Amino acid sequence: MRDLYLTDGGIETVLIFEEGLDLPLFAAFTLLDDEAGTEALRRYYAPYLALAATHGLGFVAETPTWRASPRWARELGYSDAELSALNRRAVELMRELAAGQERVVVSGCVGPSDDGYRPSALLSADEAESYHAVQVASLADADRITAITMTYAEEAIGVSRAAARVGLPCVISFTVETDGRLPSGQSLAEAIAQVDAAAAPAFYMINCAHPTHFESVLTGEWVTRVRGVRANASVLSHAELDEATELDAGDPADLGARYAALPLDLSVVGGCCGTDHRHVAAIARALAPS
Repeated sequence: MRDLYLTDGGIETVLIFEEGLDLPLFAAFTLLDDEAGTEALRRYYAPYLALAATHGLGFVAETPTWRASPRWARELGYSDAELSALNRRAVELMRELAAGQERVVVSGCVGPSDDGYRPSALLSADEAESYHAVQVASLADADRITAITMTYAEEAIGVSRAAARVGLPCVISFTVETDGRLPSGQSLAEAIAQVDAAAAPAFYMINCAHPTHFESVLTGEWVTRVRGVRANASVLSHAELDEATELDAGDPADLGARYAALPLDLSVVGGCCGTDHRHVAAIARALAPS
């Protein structure tokens, strides 16, 4: 196994369902508007940093900026200048939280320009590069860029190119449906080959899907490019999760065991929707029991 890094869980679902906070459009970056919100973010990240220290693992401090890009900012009423300032503040907060802890990578989190499950407007690679370059430029003080919940290859190519513009390595994390294919219908193998041919990132991850949705498709040489997983707690499909009115926290111990059984050489592990520090603790115990 590679040098292992933990990251956090499902930040938006924890803050909404467990902390009772209002996150319009699932936008956690709005909490950076004031000290009370910023303190809520500090409390959120604290147990994950502690887990990494307890297990002697590195930590990827992913900024709470999944929604902090122009389309979503406009819908939330932020100006370009305000958006840029909040992205920069997110990186500063991660640096603050990481102070004194060894092996911390600050990652600038970039999310999709459209719905993370069912995008209605698909961008070309050039359009995606232009769109995401705005946010990536304001995250340029991070150690790398991570695109979370990518649903089709062209947008992933655009993010990778935008990161290259500012000289940062990039990680692409695709989401999949219950059949292991991207929401676009493309297979993971095909999507990774397409992105690698156009703008190869440092590596790939899979997020916002339960391991039962993708474990059966992890065959072939291409899987060596997949080095991270941030799985959902629930086995429900994206469509079912969209309709759910209560949080499905699944079984943390089972989730950890499924991570350990994946045929992947993992370097980054954490959670996505429905997961919290209990799930990440179970994953850490399964992968790094010492």
